[in-house]
Amino acid sequence: MDRRTVDAVVLGGGAAGMAAASELSRRGYKPLVIDRERSLGGILRQCVHNGFGIHEFGEELTGPEYAERYVEEVRAAGIDVLTATTVLGVTRGESGLTIRTLSPTDGLGRVQARTVVLAMGSRERNRGGIQIPGTRPAGVMTAGAAQRMINVDGYVPGHRAVVIGSGDIGLIMARRLKLIGADVEAVVEIQPVPSGINRNIVQCLDDFSIPLYLGHVVTQIYGDRRVSGVDIAPLEGGVPRVDRAFHVACDTVLLSVGLIPENELSRELGVRLHGQTRGPMVDSRLMTSVMGVFAAGNVLHIHDLVDFVGEESRRAGQAAADYLDEIASPPEVELVAGSNVRY
Repeated sequence: MDRRTVDAVVLGGGAAGMAAASELSRRGYKPLVIDRERSLGGILRQCVHNGFGIHEFGEELTGPEYAERYVEEVRAAGIDVLTATTVLGVTRGESGLTIRTLSPTDGLGRVQARTVVLAMGSRERNRGGIQIPGTRPAGVMTAGAAQRMINVDGYVPGHRAVVIGSGDIGLIMARRLKLIGADVEAVVEIQPVPSGINRNIVQCLDDFSIPLYLGHVVTQIYGDRRVSGVDIAPLEGGVPRVDRAFHVACDTVLLSVGLIPENELSRELGVRLHGQTRGPMVDSRLMTSVMGVFAAGNVLHIHDLVDFVGEESRRAGQAAADYLDEIASPPEVELVAGSNVRY
């Protein structure tokens, strides 16, 4: 069994994890970044569109370019990285925090650390999470899965698509499908307003004449081996008007219906989760309810821009370094969200 001891472990090698690790290294500590993918960068590696880095770097970059900035920062600092490594669990004992790992090259491993930064990101809500009636044919997938299929693996997921949900990744994938020659028949949004940022509404839908149906839902998915079409109905008082439903033929259905912070390891560790964000409850230092465990990025709450992820994660790295420096924490005061403030 591989055993090692470090000052801090950062779980996740995306933008959040690399930003936090860089701050810890800058403060003179030895962090270890662990990621289950073979390369650092997280979701950014499949986001080949531009629009990243305007706030963080003052210029417009693609996702891989943005990730490479952080990768170069990590390499220049000499930060240790374990890729293609799964974290089996994190426990806290008298000697600190123990992280159990598994990888095809090193086998089972055990890492001792004084602090841990949670930066595992988020996952997409799938069809089961929104309970769309119908058959279960091939061709129904999350927008992120389709994005990886096109941009990383080089496959075309379909030729006629319907996108359910108007989240940013769904809007971006509607445009991406158009660019590879596929037809996008509709983007269907249950809310009366789109959930993606206005820039993506304009650049991805308006510029490509893709129809957006607000206040509508998909009431049925058809198909035997492959998707053949969907029924779309308007909402009135929150209830689908099936008498006004219309059929759209398609061979692909993409789901862009929200992201969920990935907190399985957090739950196992005993971290308290927030009912609204579904991420860890943290104080002003981004420390969770477990002493010495910090959280940042989409594992904490969902961000609109990766630039904000980097900013927040650097704060988490600084706070973790303060914890290692044994800097006294300020007194705690409970904050309660007021009217028109979700959290």
